[in-house]
Amino acid sequence: MELASKNIPFGPLVLFALATLSLASCAASGASQSSAQDIPVVAVKQGELQPKVYTTGELRATQSAMLIAPPIAGGTLQIIQLVKTGTPVKKDDVVIAFDPSQQQYNLEQARSDFAQAEQEIVKAKDDSAVQTAQDQTALLKATFAVRQAELDVSKHEIVSAIDAEKNQLTLDEAKRALAQLQQDIQSHAASNQANIAVDSEKRNKAGLAMKQAEENIANMQVRSPMNGLAVVQENEDASGGFFFGGMSLPEYQTGDQVSPGRMVAEVINIDQMEIAAKVGEADRATLKIGQSVDVQVDARPGLTVRGKVKTLAGMSGGFFFDDNSAHKFGVTVQLAQANDELRPGFTTRLVILGDPLKHALYVPRQAVFQKDGKATVYVKTGGGFEPREIKIRYVTEGLAVIDGLNQGVQVALIDPTQKSAKPGASAPAPSPGAP
Repeated sequence: MELASKNIPFGPLVLFALATLSLASCAASGASQSSAQDIPVVAVKQGELQPKVYTTGELRATQSAMLIAPPIAGGTLQIIQLVKTGTPVKKDDVVIAFDPSQQQYNLEQARSDFAQAEQEIVKAKDDSAVQTAQDQTALLKATFAVRQAELDVSKHEIVSAIDAEKNQLTLDEAKRALAQLQQDIQSHAASNQANIAVDSEKRNKAGLAMKQAEENIANMQVRSPMNGLAVVQENEDASGGFFFGGMSLPEYQTGDQVSPGRMVAEVINIDQMEIAAKVGEADRATLKIGQSVDVQVDARPGLTVRGKVKTLAGMSGGFFFDDNSAHKFGVTVQLAQANDELRPGFTTRLVILGDPLKHALYVPRQAVFQKDGKATVYVKTGGGFEPREIKIRYVTEGLAVIDGLNQGVQVALIDPTQKSAKPGASAPAPSPGAP
């Protein structure tokens, strides 16, 4: 070998190589320790936490009344008076008034028909009385004729056979005339009663028309059935029957034509308001009926009201074609007291205060990572960090309530397995599981 021919001793070379390897090993160890020391850590803490669920909602009235155009046959109705949206109204206040001209004409016509029917009834009764008197006179004459013929027939013993036969024929004719007259009298009486009944029916019909017209005139003024706030509806006929998504329609106003039965306005009771909201699937399990809620109204900056959870949906409202794949559960919040500044449709921000968690173990949310679909933290050990699977009970205000670690254990705030990770880098948010 070349080294042997130059008489270089073997021992010093081995010592040099060992020294080099030792220095490299120390440098690597120092670099590893330095890297582990650069990763920020935090200790697992234990204490009492107040879970809070944040969501948004919309105010709505729990009690309302629809005001519709009266269902009157005979064409459209014209609005001659209409309060504006947002106008406070009291019970029995006139909210909508329609033109009563047609109904007033109908009322006058019905009154005229009623008066005419009464006159016809009077005339029919007078005619019936005259006919009855005439029939009674004729009946007396026919009865007398029968009696006279009977007397003549009784003389058959003292008269000739021819005269006796004539008297008998006269008696038979008088009896037939009396019987016919009696039938005629019955027919006259029935006919007179029928005429009076027809006229009476005309009078009743006219009376009903009068009553209906009076009711229609009264219904031309639509009154509020309760105290509340008036909300005028959109005029769906303003576009001529054409409507498409996103189209803005004007509200009804004075002078508009309205079909009978169409909803024109609504009165809502602002003294009883509630909020409709939705929460995620993970938050649903922590909510209970009766929990306190802090409400901030977007349209009234600085206004905060209190409420309580009124109802919780038992099933999620997610649908197959929803853009948001997360399941949502409906929540209704009842306001603790009425507020005149609130209106239906206002958007709100809700903070639902859950039941306090006692002796809860928690870490910052950024200390929890997702590895293979499982919640994982990196526990600091003597030589570095060890991944540890945990269970998340709840996530609130930047903290994750967990199971699977002891108090005081130190965990990394960034993923130590990522070479590009630097102190202060943001970590992925954990996906909380149900408590």
